[in-house]
Amino acid sequence: MDQTELQLLEKLAPEHPDLQTLWQEHILYKKQIEKLESKGYRTPEEDISLRQLKKQKLDAKTKMVLLLDEYK
Repeated sequence: MDQTELQLLEKLAPEHPDLQTLWQEHILYKKQIEKLESKGYRTPEEDISLRQLKKQKLDAKTKMVLLLDEYK
């Protein structure tokens, strides 16, 4: 996301719970991804989980951007 989108998100999130929820999900996925990526060794299950988290994070971001485009 670029700076303009982040500013718009901060402005609209309090009034639009769907945006706020997507943003919180995005942040949660980001933290979980960082935690898994910081491990020196990941099990195959953790690798699968990491791929799923990345897809979920991207999906949340895509939905946010689409909603933000509607409000621009």
